[in-house]
Amino acid sequence: MSAPTYTAPAAFTTRPTLTGSFGMAASTHWIATGVAQGVLERGGNAFDAVVAGGFALHLVEPHLNGPGGDLVGIFATAAEPSRPVVLMGQGPAPAGATIDHYRAEGLDLVPGAGGLAAAIPGAVDAWLLLLRAHGTATVEEVLRPTIEYARRGVPLSASAAATIARVAELFADQWPSSAALWTPGGRIPAEGDLVRNPAYADVLERLVAASIGHGDRGAGIDAARDLWAELVGTEASAFLATPHRHSSGTDHAAVIRAEDVAGFRAGFEDAVTAPFRGHVVAKAGSWSQGPALLEALRILDPLPDASLDPSTARGAHTVVEVLKLALADRDALFGDGAPVDDLLGDDYIAVRRAELGEDASHEWRPGSPEGRIPFRPPLSTEHGPDDDDSLGVGEPTVQGTGEPTVLATGETRGDTCHIDVVDRWGNIVAVTPSGGWLQSSPTIPSLGFCLGTRLQMMWLDESAPSALRPGARPRTTLTPTLVLRDGAAVMAIGTPGGDQQEQWQLPALLRMLVGGYAPQQAIDAPTLHTTALVDSFWPRTWTPAGVVAEGRLGAEVIAGLRRRGHDVAVSGDWSLGRLSAVGIDRATGQLWAAANPRGALGYAAGR
Repeated sequence: MSAPTYTAPAAFTTRPTLTGSFGMAASTHWIATGVAQGVLERGGNAFDAVVAGGFALHLVEPHLNGPGGDLVGIFATAAEPSRPVVLMGQGPAPAGATIDHYRAEGLDLVPGAGGLAAAIPGAVDAWLLLLRAHGTATVEEVLRPTIEYARRGVPLSASAAATIARVAELFADQWPSSAALWTPGGRIPAEGDLVRNPAYADVLERLVAASIGHGDRGAGIDAARDLWAELVGTEASAFLATPHRHSSGTDHAAVIRAEDVAGFRAGFEDAVTAPFRGHVVAKAGSWSQGPALLEALRILDPLPDASLDPSTARGAHTVVEVLKLALADRDALFGDGAPVDDLLGDDYIAVRRAELGEDASHEWRPGSPEGRIPFRPPLSTEHGPDDDDSLGVGEPTVQGTGEPTVLATGETRGDTCHIDVVDRWGNIVAVTPSGGWLQSSPTIPSLGFCLGTRLQMMWLDESAPSALRPGARPRTTLTPTLVLRDGAAVMAIGTPGGDQQEQWQLPALLRMLVGGYAPQQAIDAPTLHTTALVDSFWPRTWTPAGVVAEGRLGAEVIAGLRRRGHDVAVSGDWSLGRLSAVGIDRATGQLWAAANPRGALGYAAGR
């Protein structure tokens, strides 16, 4: 990292940045971190460890991700530390997911919950692909901890218990298979209760059995992937063909079919990169929101250092206004196959930088790189019944750490989880798995999980770059980050948070790469985000000039933002972001890790 140009305040940090030379793991839940570190201790590499930890996340954060969901990863191997690679675990829209069909069902948006919102599940195939290509362990070795937890039970977190309580009535009235799994006997589980999932344990045992007896680790993994596709495709399509309640308040059958799932395989892609202050930042392409962070960093790069300090009113204002521009471009221009080079070119970045002002913008302002006509989605400012209307005072009702807001109708403003691992050989990886939340759609009894709702991020409008199209990937919010310096990967970082994922990573990166903060200091530091974007989740609202800030940001900074015209909602002191990160000094071999204290679930481990 470069010499600091502004410094971290002498403030309390919750824990040290861990350092060592053997291996490091960090995630949004301590059990997943422990599982990953245990694999490292048994001689596995970072890819073995992250896969094992990733499967554990299905059980310990079931309201934030599941086997029927999706993921985006980014990594560099010890053999090629200069080449950032994206792990593509985002399944596309099924063949039957056409705009005409959804319109014929009386819908003007893809619902936020229910089988119609399900993309082809991609997470499990992606985990197994990563294991095959870069791991050393067998299917049994990485799945055994999760199988044991699924049978013996894991303690339910407070946030998961709260989510189940919110949807208990929906489950009881409309989704009995979900009620049977999550509220057995009609009892809502409490924080700390052991929750078991024998059906999912059975599925994983079948994958293990399929992988044995091939005489070759790779062939065994291939057999497990094939069985997964066949099993999930058959069971999910048959079960969800029965009409069931969606977040629209109406009943529909899903369109996903067995052949949709059978025809999907995860893959690897080259990352999109941009330089920033002596570093190179790598992200997934325009089927994610990753290029928005790159655009924001490119706009900020030449600005005075004081404008890049989120702990000041000037810096916070600049960060928020830059994010508004980059996220407007995301909403208007991103989608599967959309170009990104024009967004990151010098001429276009200069145009966007010139649009920054001294006061808060109250308009949605996408650009037109190389004359592209931006898609203009409907800008609905209507608040839902669970929204907070007391902007600027008190504690917002939305859970700022990114946990999903769930209404009695089944509306889910969902979230995710995150895991990072670095090993002593120099492999480094960050993965953000999501989707298939327990509240996404009815539980498939034979599988022990439900399918996800990623299609809600696609528009029922043919003119949108992210329009619903069979075979197209939804423009996902999942967006882990890899940072390179001197031609090699040195940091992997990410966070849950839906539309806030880039917004919470940006201040942390600025504090580390410009301000000289230690990683744990940067994660602990008070943060903020804007709501002046088109929400990626149903019902897709927009809040002009909205900013949410942790109270610890300080009265002076918050007052300065308000003087500039920002509508600031003050959140809890420790309420925004669930960042974790790992890193490596390539010159010395020293490793580090840091994790989020908010919510008291995220931990790093290592030595």
